[in-house]
Amino acid sequence: MKIILSTFEEFEVLATVQDGAEAVAYCEEHEVDVALLDVQMPNMNGVEATGRITQRTRTKVLILTTFDEDRFISEAVRNGAKGYLLKNNDPEEIRDAIRTVHNGHHVLQDVVMEKLAAGLMSPSENEKSAKNGAGKNIDRDLFTARELEIMSLIAKGLSNKEIAKQAFLSEGTVANHITSILGKTGLEHRTQIAIYYLTGEGRR
Repeated sequence: MKIILSTFEEFEVLATVQDGAEAVAYCEEHEVDVALLDVQMPNMNGVEATGRITQRTRTKVLILTTFDEDRFISEAVRNGAKGYLLKNNDPEEIRDAIRTVHNGHHVLQDVVMEKLAAGLMSPSENEKSAKNGAGKNIDRDLFTARELEIMSLIAKGLSNKEIAKQAFLSEGTVANHITSILGKTGLEHRTQIAIYYLTGEGRR
């Protein structure tokens, strides 16, 4: 990975470390823009290291791993990871993800987003969410019932076209609602809406 990233002139690989504990220590002692962490590492796993790094430093964390198990994904996001990417992506996609995270945005590929949507809520919470169209941890008073419905569908990974079909709206109307949601939350794109809906985090 160091060799691959070093081929991109915009990146400087400051260091490689052996485990999560070393990653935390390095980020505490140096100015690191983005830390790439695996999930399973000796001494301290990447999920725990993510929490410590985001709490103690300004470093943004991108999880880059072969593991897409629900519990790893939800725990990493709760601990402050800005991105969760699988290693089977092309180098250019990893490069773009690092850029995105560095700019303060979230990166979750589709398969990860689907697992996150399914894993962050218990069955009872899913039933409640489906009933009232609202996420558990968001400020529901900010939004109309239709906006809450659209946010829930975005969090399920539906496209504007699919949302329009399910909600019996035109795609233009869906786009207008999304623009309204972005304006109310200060978010910038639909991935952030999904994360905000699912976790209550990300709103400025």
